[in-house]
Amino acid sequence: MHETTPVNSAGGAPRVGLALGSGAARGWAHIGVIRALAREGIAPDVICGCSIGAFVGAAAATGDLDKLSDWVEDLSWQGVVSFLDVSLRGGLIKGDKVIQHFRREVVDLDFADLDIPFACVATELQTGREIWLKEGSVARAVRASIAIPGLFTPAVVDGRVLVDGGLVNPVPVSLCRAMGADVVLAVDLGSDIVGRARRRSGREPDVEEAERSWAQRLLSRFGLNGDRGAEPENEVPSMIDVLSASINIMQVRIARSRLAGEPADVQISPRVGQVGPMDYHRAAEAIAEGEAAVARMMPAIRYMLGHELAE
Repeated sequence: MHETTPVNSAGGAPRVGLALGSGAARGWAHIGVIRALAREGIAPDVICGCSIGAFVGAAAATGDLDKLSDWVEDLSWQGVVSFLDVSLRGGLIKGDKVIQHFRREVVDLDFADLDIPFACVATELQTGREIWLKEGSVARAVRASIAIPGLFTPAVVDGRVLVDGGLVNPVPVSLCRAMGADVVLAVDLGSDIVGRARRRSGREPDVEEAERSWAQRLLSRFGLNGDRGAEPENEVPSMIDVLSASINIMQVRIARSRLAGEPADVQISPRVGQVGPMDYHRAAEAIAEGEAAVARMMPAIRYMLGHELAE
C-alpha cells in the first residue's frame, strides 16, 4: 500500500467527492474504482452518481458495496434475464424487479440516514431540466436515475416524470462541487465506446453464442432483434443495438462538453467499451478494469490530494 493523504482526517484535509458516471452494464467498473481507492486509503466524503453510477454510489454510501459486489459477481446471463420484467408502456422493461431486489438486499434508507452524503441525477421528461435527487427514499431516487429512455419505464417522483440523468449530466462533477467537495475524482465510462468496433472478450464462442441467443429470443417476441440471417458486415442491428448506440453517442458528447466546462480534478476512465449495455453478467471483467483504471491514475490522485492539503 502506498502512503497517501488521509481524506477523512482532521486538520484541513480536502473533502473528496466521487462522481460516478452513467454507462449501463459498464458501470460495474465503479465497484472496482471504489475498491482500489479504498486500498490506497482514500474514502470519499461525498458520492454523486448518474444512472448506473447512482446504483453503485448508493450502495457505497450505505456501506453495502460488498453486498452489491457479491450479487453482481455471481450474476449469470440467465440471472439477468430473470430481472427483465417486460413492458411496452414507456420502455421495454418496467425495472420493478431490479429495484425491489436493490431495496431488499442492498439499501432501503432515506438520504438523511446515510453515513456518506450522496445525491444522484435524473432528467425531468416534460421540461428537460436536470434534477438533483438528495431527499427522501434513496431507492426511489436511484430508480429514477437509471430510467434509460426506451429501455426502462420512466419513474414518477413528486408528480414529475423522470428519466436517466445521463441525458443532461452523465458525469455529475457539478453536483459533487455543490455537495461541498474540494477535490472531485470523476469516473467516465464513455472514453472508448464511440467510434471503435466492439472488441472481442476472449470468451469461448459457444458461451457468446448462448448469450446472444437468449437476447435474440427475448427481442424476437417483439420483432426487435434485427436481421440475424444477414452476413455480419451487412447485419441490420436490433432496436436495442440502435437505441443503446444512439444513447452512447449522445451521452459521450454531453459528457465531453460538461467535463470541459466543469472539469474534474482527476478523471478516471476505465476501458470498458467491449462491455455491452446489457452485459450485466460481465461484472468481474468490468470491476477488474475499474481497479486498473485507478492504478493508472494514482500518481495524479496523490499529487492532487497532496497539493490541496498544502494550499
